[in-house]
Amino acid sequence: MMLALVLAGCAEFDYGRSRLPPAGSAGDPPATYRVQRGDTLYRIAWRYGLSYKKVARWNHIGAPYTIYPGQRLTLRPSSGGSRSAATSTGSGSSSRSTRSAGTRSSSPAPETKPPGDWRWPLKGKVLEGYSAGGSGKHGITIGTGGDDTVRAAASGRVVYSGSGLRGYGRLVIVKHNESYLTAYAYNRELLVTEGTRVDAGTPLAHAGRTPKGHTGIHFELRRNGNPVNPLKYLPSR
Repeated sequence: MMLALVLAGCAEFDYGRSRLPPAGSAGDPPATYRVQRGDTLYRIAWRYGLSYKKVARWNHIGAPYTIYPGQRLTLRPSSGGSRSAATSTGSGSSSRSTRSAGTRSSSPAPETKPPGDWRWPLKGKVLEGYSAGGSGKHGITIGTGGDDTVRAAASGRVVYSGSGLRGYGRLVIVKHNESYLTAYAYNRELLVTEGTRVDAGTPLAHAGRTPKGHTGIHFELRRNGNPVNPLKYLPSR
C-alpha cells in the first residue's frame, strides 16, 4: 500500500542508492509521477536527473522524505509561485500541497487534528527518551514490561509492514490521518499486512530486541513527516 517509511543519516533510510540506473536515464520528468511499490524519493529524483531535496521541497515533504505507493508527486516547480496539489489516489494514499522552489509561505500549511485516542503501543517503561537533536532516529524506546504485544497507538491504516527499511528491523507504520503517522520498529514478528485498517489497541506485532539490546520497540510519532515527541501525545502513566 503506502509509504517509504520510510523513516537518512547513519541510522535512517539510505534512499536506495545501491543498484541505481544512470542518473537521468528516465528522460525529462513528467509534471507528476505516481509512486510505485519499492520507490524512494531519492530513486525517483535520480532517474529523472533531479535533486531529491528539490523534489521534497516541491511536494512539501520533510525528512525522512516519506513517500507512499499510489501517491502523486510533482516533479517540476510550480510556476509563478502558485501552489498546486500533489494528490494521491487509491486506498492508503495521502494528499500533499506543493510549493514552488525558492518560495516560502508566510504561514504553515493547515494541520489535521490529531486522533483523540492515543494509547501506549507497549505496556513497558520508557527505556530511552526522545531527543530532537542529532542525526539518528527521533523517537522513544519502550520496554515490553512482560507483555510483548505491540499495539496501534490510534486508529488508522497500516501503510508499511516489512523489513526492507534499513536500520529499523521489522517495522510497522500506521497512518492515522493526513498529518499523523506512527512507526513501530525492531519487532520480532509482524501481525498485520499493508492496507489493514486498525483501531487503537489492535495488535500489530510482537516486540523484538533493539540495537542497544533492549527488549522492546523503537516508537516514532510523526506530524506532517516530521518527528515529534511521542510523550507529548501519549497519556500519562
